[in-house]
Parts: sequence; C-alpha cells; structure tokens
Amino acid sequence: MISYIIPALNEEGSIGNVIKKIRTIDKEGEIVVVDSNSTDKTAEIVISLGATLVNEEKLGYGNAYKRGFSVAKGDVIATLDADGTYPPDEIPRMLEYLNRGYDFISGERLSQSTRDAMSLQHLIGNKILNVFTRVLFMVDVRDSQSGMWLFRKEIMTSILPRGEGMEFSEEIKIRAATGHCYKEISINYIRRMGEKKLRPWKDGIANLLFLLKLRIRSGIRTKSFRCFRS
Repeated sequence: MISYIIPALNEEGSIGNVIKKIRTIDKEGEIVVVDSNSTDKTAEIVISLGATLVNEEKLGYGNAYKRGFSVAKGDVIATLDADGTYPPDEIPRMLEYLNRGYDFISGERLSQSTRDAMSLQHLIGNKILNVFTRVLFMVDVRDSQSGMWLFRKEIMTSILPRGEGMEFSEEIKIRAATGHCYKEISINYIRRMGEKKLRPWKDGIANLLFLLKLRIRSGIRTKSFRCFRS
C-alpha cells in the first residue's frame, strides 16, 4: 500500500482537487494530510473526502513531513504538495522504477516547467542550489528542491532529515542518493493554486547555508554512484 503524505497550510482552494486526483489513480492508498493549524476550511475538506487529517502545531515543511511519516501505514511513501503543482498521475510511472529495484524516486521539475509554473527567479535559484548540492556532496541530483518523491518506507531510518523547514527537501535527497539506489525522472510541474508561500530570497539563502553546514558537520559525500539500473 502507498501512503500519500501531503503538508498543508490554508489550502482550501486546492487540497480537495489533489485528494480527488489521487483517488482516480489509487482507490486503496492511504492519504494523510498534515495540517499546520490552518485557519480556512482545509481540515474540513480533508475530512469530508475521507482522507486522514493529522495536525502538526510546529510550522515548517520538514516538521509536517516528519509528522506524516510517523503515522504512515504503507510500505511505500509518496509525497505531494497541497497546492496542486505536482500531478498525482505521475505516481504510477514512478512506481514502475521502484519496482525495478530503486529505493528512492524523485520528480525532476526543471526540464518540463513553464514560466507560468515557475518564475525565472525561482528557476535560477533552483539551479544554483543544484550546483552546490552536486559539488558539495558528489551526488547526481538535478532538482534538489522538488517536493514529489516516492520511496520505500524501510529506508526511512537512514534517510530521515533533521531539517525542520524547506531544507528538508534537499537533505532527504542527499541522504537517499549517498546511501541508496536513487533516481530522478522528469515530471510535469503545474502552476500552483492559491497564494504562494515560498520566500525565494530568504528560503534560497537559508537552504544554501544549510547545505554548507551539512557538508561540514555530517561528512556525507560519495565519489561513486551506487546504482546502475536503467
């Protein structure tokens, strides 16, 4: 069974659509929405559609995911954003790679993203962070900030990041790529519904500093890729 983990904060305009799209491809999967004290109808919509609602009082992208992972019942974890930017219909294709023997599949957005979905500023920032990630950790990661992943729950203990905010996304990929069979596949990336919450400059600089600290403190690095599956 797949557990779909979705962090949410005031996403009443899109969360319902995301849940319904997941149900079109997976009738049996577990859908867990981690709500961080939304003040709109997000929680009400989640419950009305039969998904599991979990509350996480501590704000932060990483905190939401840690809470969601802790209650997930499936042997496979899939992640999506509540704003509708990641298409659930990419999950079956990602699952095919998992069934070939990969441990962690990440959706790469940049090659198929349009200016409507990702601004030039956002695109440049992502590419800068990607370069630092590849150079510092010697990993073949092309989209370090993607929020759509599919992985085996059994590897959780060795890849679970310590970051509490947006840095969680890059850290989980680094840990997966340096210790497990990691692969990125190109996916469609759609314009978000509702208000943008990303703070490009502040989040970008924070992520960059986090990468430098992680490299110095953790010693994580690989000089050889550990997976050669097609």
